[in-house]
Formats: sequence, structure tokens, C-alpha cells
Amino acid sequence: MQFNKPPLSLDDQLDRLIQRGLTVPDRQRALHYLRHLNYYRLGAYWLPFEVDHRTHRLRPGTTLDDVLNLYVFDREFRLLVMDAIERIEVSIRTRWAYHMAHTYGPHCHLDPALFKSPHRSWRHEERLRALEGEVRRSQETFIRHLSATYDEPLPPVWALVEIMTFGQLSQWYANTRQRRDRNAVAREYDFDESVMTSVLHHLSTVRNQCAHHARLWNREFTFLPKLPKDRPAAVLDTLSFDASRRIYNTLTLMLHLMDVVNPHHHWRERLIGLIDHHAINVAEMGFPDDWRDRPLWAMHRPK
Repeated sequence: MQFNKPPLSLDDQLDRLIQRGLTVPDRQRALHYLRHLNYYRLGAYWLPFEVDHRTHRLRPGTTLDDVLNLYVFDREFRLLVMDAIERIEVSIRTRWAYHMAHTYGPHCHLDPALFKSPHRSWRHEERLRALEGEVRRSQETFIRHLSATYDEPLPPVWALVEIMTFGQLSQWYANTRQRRDRNAVAREYDFDESVMTSVLHHLSTVRNQCAHHARLWNREFTFLPKLPKDRPAAVLDTLSFDASRRIYNTLTLMLHLMDVVNPHHHWRERLIGLIDHHAINVAEMGFPDDWRDRPLWAMHRPK
């Protein structure tokens, strides 16, 4: 079947929403938002207000501000998640590079024996070529200096990690051959290496969603992180093991990592404040009813 629907004008888009039950007290204000926010993009945010998805009929009394409140929350939520992922990523870069350099030398990444045997999804030689491309494109002064001064095909690992993407970092960590080396990093965060490998993979996909401005707040993830089974105790008592594919467990794991990376952070309070400010129904994010009383989230309360 060929797609043959014509594009709608801004006025037609708004009229359709009004026909579906959206309350619009200020037509010009509504048209302004449609002019700058794609109708199709906003559709993800009026979807929770539908009472009949087949007809797209909206719940009586639904206003444009209701939809925009959810949209603004999701935008600010993505920025907050990105803030935490940045700090977690920088920490993992540091710990992996430090361990590998002190154990195997500054150019450990050039030794294929330190990484898993070639397989379809990860080949050491191909990954080195990818990093060579990153070095050639890099505008970082320290990378240019190292490349111009020394003969090795790539800079030392502690410099190289600074131009890796999160996805690349995740893959290099996951494909480090020796379990003891992966655990040397994971234990810094009181995780097992298998949990850390999975969490890094998952967070790299979350970061990509944020970087592409995709809906995040109630997304169902295809790839879920492996959850720890024996420690840390506060994490185990805060996670939700109801098989939800929503973001609650991701946020819990991130919060634990933030507590390790920067014990005096205010990320917990900022996230709770954002949820409260926008009066978000966190059940749609996979939050359990008693989430505020669970150890990691309750820590923000004044004693």
C-alpha cells in the first residue's frame, strides 16, 4: 500500500486536534507551538491523554498545556539524564584506562592478545582502525601533539579514551579479554563485571536516545541492563524486579553510580524536584508505588 495522505497545514493540524477533544483557549498560541514543534513529534505526548487510540479521542478537559507540560518535562528529563551519563562515562573512561595502562602499559590497546578473539560484532583490528579515524578527525590539541611527536600508530590509552564515544568505550570494556581486568573496573562501583558490561551497553543506548532528542520518559527499552543479584544492598532494595521495560531501574543504577562518582551530588534532588514540579505520573516510567521510601531515593530527605 502506498502512502497517499497529504500534508496538513498548521490550521488543519490544530482543527484536527480540536476535533479530537483538545481544549485550545488561545488559537494563535497553539499555532505558534505547532509552527516550532512537529505535529508528529508532539503526538507522543498527547498519546497518554487518549481514551480511544483507534479514534485518537482525547480525555475530556485535556488542554494544550497538559501536552506541553509533558513535553517540557521530557526535554528537561533528557538533559538531566545526559548530565549523569556524562559524569558516569568520564569516570569509567578514567578507571579502565588507568587499570589497563598500569597493568599492561601505555599502548595496551594495540595488543590483540588482551582482547577477545575476533567475532562477527567485534574485531580488534577493525576497532583500531575506527580509533585511528577518530584520531585523524580530532581537533584536540593533546591528540595532535601526541600524533605529531611520537611514532606509535595511536596515542597512549589514557589519551585515547578521551576521544572515544560512549559506545566505543562500552565495547572496549566488554571485549577486554580477562575477567579480572573487567572486574578491576567494576569493583570500583561495587558491581560484578557482567553487570557493568550490561549497564554500560544499556546506558550507551539511553545516551543515543537523549542525543537524538527522542522521547525518554515512558519509553520501553528493547535492551535492558542486567540487574545485580547480591550487592550493593541499597541498590537491591531500591530496584524493581517486576520486569518493567521502562526507565525506573535505569535511573536507580545511574543514581548508585552517581553516588560513587560524586557522593555530594544533587542529581537525586534535581530529578525528584523535576518530577514533582511537572506532577508526572511516574507509574508510566516504571516507578513502584513506594519508590520514595526505597533506600537510594529516600537518601535525599533531611534528617
